[in-house]
Amino acid sequence: MLRGNQRFVAGEPRHPRQDVERRAEIAAEQKPLAALFGCSDSRLAAEIIFDLGLGDLFVVRNAGQVIADSIIGSLEYGVAVLGVKLILVLGHDECGAVKAAIQSQAPGAERLPPHIEHLIEPIIPAVRRIVGPQPDGRVLVDPSATDALAVGREHLRDTVAELLQRSPLIADAVASGELAVVGANYRLSDGTVGSDVVLGIDPPQLSPYLSEQERMLTPLQAVEPDGSPLL
Repeated sequence: MLRGNQRFVAGEPRHPRQDVERRAEIAAEQKPLAALFGCSDSRLAAEIIFDLGLGDLFVVRNAGQVIADSIIGSLEYGVAVLGVKLILVLGHDECGAVKAAIQSQAPGAERLPPHIEHLIEPIIPAVRRIVGPQPDGRVLVDPSATDALAVGREHLRDTVAELLQRSPLIADAVASGELAVVGANYRLSDGTVGSDVVLGIDPPQLSPYLSEQERMLTPLQAVEPDGSPLL
């Protein structure tokens, strides 16, 4: 996945496993390399930014990559039934859901439609932590002075933590070394992906997979179809 993202950034994608033969090969069953839980932003097309093909990723998305029962169930299916060895939680800069969460906390902010309000609710704790309290204990949010990128990163960490807290199946797989969970951020301007949270990887196995620029790491036993490391 790291090499695929590097090809995408360089403008040299290979578009692997997107031909008629691949379509026929996976028609009967899927064996994805990894699960990706990301924001539904139209600029985060997973198979494109990682230069992957049909059947390579089990993709679950919603606005703001917010944990919900349907998200957890889908990711548990990826782990328990499809046997993925990696869950990549992917956030990004300039996220509309993050901006909406920040705006919603401003004094006098208009109420959002109920379903959108419910959607962004899990992002609000990150907003309030980044802004921090005043001396009197109140948290006063000025959207123009709030670092949306920092809020997004904080929310990404919250998302990874909540996933493990609410899913014993996923937490147990990470604890046993069968699964890695990586929280990463995508930069819209240059297309790069960089990790922020890495869980479930055996430290002695890390060195072959480290990159100087992007610390995207591979879980044990996770490989691409040609046998090379997944990340």
